Amino acid sequence: MSTSITPSPFHSHSPSPPKPSPSTPPPSKSKNTLFTPRKIYPLALLLRLTLLLYGTYQDAHSALKYTDIDYLVFTDAARFTAGGGSPYDRATYRYTPLLAWVLIPTTWEGWFSFGKVMFAVADVVAGWLLARTLVVHQGMAPSRALRYASVWLLNPMVANISTRGSSEGVLGLITAGVVYLVLGCAPSTAGIVLGVGVHVKIYPFVYGVSVLLFLDNQQQQQQKRGLLYRLMEEITPSRLTFTASALLTFLSLNALMYHHYGGEFLQHTFLHHLTRVDHRHNFSVYASLLYDSAAAAAAAAATAAAAPGGAAGAAAAGKVSIESWAFLPQLLLSVLVIPFALAKRSLPGAMLAQTFAFVAFNKVCTSQYFLWYLIFLPLYLPYSSFLRKPRLGVGALGAWVVAQALWLQQGYNLEFLGLSTFVPGLFVASLGFFAVNVWILGVIVQDVGGLQAGGGGF
Repeated sequence: MSTSITPSPFHSHSPSPPKPSPSTPPPSKSKNTLFTPRKIYPLALLLRLTLLLYGTYQDAHSALKYTDIDYLVFTDAARFTAGGGSPYDRATYRYTPLLAWVLIPTTWEGWFSFGKVMFAVADVVAGWLLARTLVVHQGMAPSRALRYASVWLLNPMVANISTRGSSEGVLGLITAGVVYLVLGCAPSTAGIVLGVGVHVKIYPFVYGVSVLLFLDNQQQQQQKRGLLYRLMEEITPSRLTFTASALLTFLSLNALMYHHYGGEFLQHTFLHHLTRVDHRHNFSVYASLLYDSAAAAAAAAATAAAAPGGAAGAAAAGKVSIESWAFLPQLLLSVLVIPFALAKRSLPGAMLAQTFAFVAFNKVCTSQYFLWYLIFLPLYLPYSSFLRKPRLGVGALGAWVVAQALWLQQGYNLEFLGLSTFVPGLFVASLGFFAVNVWILGVIVQDVGGLQAGGGGF
């Protein structure tokens, strides 16, 4: 009886070239290809070095600074820490003290850019990990893998955000590391890396469900058994190891920081995000509502200051704020619906869809957050509709860029020119950008959902 083998959906669908006859010499490989490690990685580093030097010049000669305000917050917190104080002595520091500890060298004379260099190197290492993942776990040729990894390595947005002093490149390295380790059957190490990632920034916790569903997926038996037996069957050594290592790492880091900084660590690092109202530079569909909430909070505070204990204060306290409930649809999609629908088909594909949904539905959405899902593009593009159908790909990229540009034009009028563009300008622009993101998310979900479960182990 003959059997047929279905090729992995993660590999190219182009037919294999005919094997040369013994009398025909094999075709020579081109030595002029751009996509070699000796060219791509130096180019990636040169791009970041150029932006670092340009940023230093712009900071010194322009009123519009290149350095991100977040980097100034980081370095101020590091200065307080180096002086024996708390990083939370710096107003608006909402991060783990671990970041301030690591950035203490920025307080040394002449080392102000240490953190920028570290973030830039981290995102280059993340790109290297992406290329390794494609080669080791997908069997892709190194030059082709570097082509896809260059979507991250040579992306000017990625390089710009890292060299301005945003720490998102470190999160990119962490998430790329989780994918590589899980695919390499190292659940304990993957759990440690994910535990560190969730401590540094909360959002990577959404990947835990996808990883658990993906682990040991190919070992599930097909016999009909009772519900209890099937539930017990899902508890495998790999899943237990991953869960235990992730939780232990996360809880240990939190216990250490709580020991040093007490309740202010919990408030500023975690609890603050439940009620935060970042109403500036926010692409989110909730942006206009957050503006209104911020204005109402300021008015209530002024009223309470004038008449403590008055009715206005009681009314404000009883008001249900949008920022406290906006996470519900976001978490429903990214933690439950998408993982259960896609994780067994492709781990990186599911993680891309999760992240895209998390960012699109988040109450705060800035350009830095785009790096959270851009890190997965090199692992998704080999089988994406956006490459198979160039018109679709160009149209999606164009719509994404244009929708951002329209929002930025409205945001510029509001925040720099002082013009009131809330309605309809800013609100319509936010809705437009949200609609484009939901459309792109739908294409990603359809692509990943069309893969064979467990195809290629990728």
